[in-house]
Amino acid sequence: MEKPYFYETHMHTLEGSACAHNTGAEMARAYKEAGYTGIIITDHFFYGNTAVDRSLAWEDWVEQYCKGYENAKKVGDEIGLQVFFGWESAYHGTEFLVYGLDKEWLKSHPEIKDATIEEQYALVSRDGGMVIHAHPYREASYIPEIRLFPKYVDGVEGINASHRSREKRAADGSPLYDAQALEYAAKHHLPVTGGSDTHTTKLLGGGTAFARRLDDIYDFIKAVKNGEGEPLKPWPREENL
Repeated sequence: MEKPYFYETHMHTLEGSACAHNTGAEMARAYKEAGYTGIIITDHFFYGNTAVDRSLAWEDWVEQYCKGYENAKKVGDEIGLQVFFGWESAYHGTEFLVYGLDKEWLKSHPEIKDATIEEQYALVSRDGGMVIHAHPYREASYIPEIRLFPKYVDGVEGINASHRSREKRAADGSPLYDAQALEYAAKHHLPVTGGSDTHTTKLLGGGTAFARRLDDIYDFIKAVKNGEGEPLKPWPREENL
């Protein structure tokens, strides 16, 4: 394969996301077994479906929120799987994947919790991070309307593996939400990523492929912005059907 290094860019853990079914450690082992080079933990952030008590003081909340990543990272270091940190922010159904910032950054920037979409982009960009619009055309009960912000993102999640189980299809049989996202990215000349959006070890098979092994999360950001990544088209696995 021209791009044999697979990276999961959108996934959740039991420690950080209330809707997840497996721990960070379990997710790391599953991805290693599936042949991935690395994963990025993107648990639901403060106003998303977080598993962490919002009544905690900010630093305590951040500490608990990062447990899924830290548990996955510990196992990843032991088994040879790269594990990077990110999060998925939520704005009344509109969601973004944020990469390139860490636990200490979160602790020292409590304003990110209540930042607007525009403010989020300014804060993240200022300190070298990246914002990707997650599944921009998904239709679901928790999404009241489709909202697009091409000026306040660095890229678009063009293929989301979880969409294969949803009903709407494009003319070629692919998920309509993905087809619309890819068209949107092309229109605005935005880089594209792929992710599984998995909450369980039983749904793997999406992500972004690269021709080389990435050095770290900053190298991931650079590679995506340079157009090096190729979204993986989900392949069927018996346990996912």
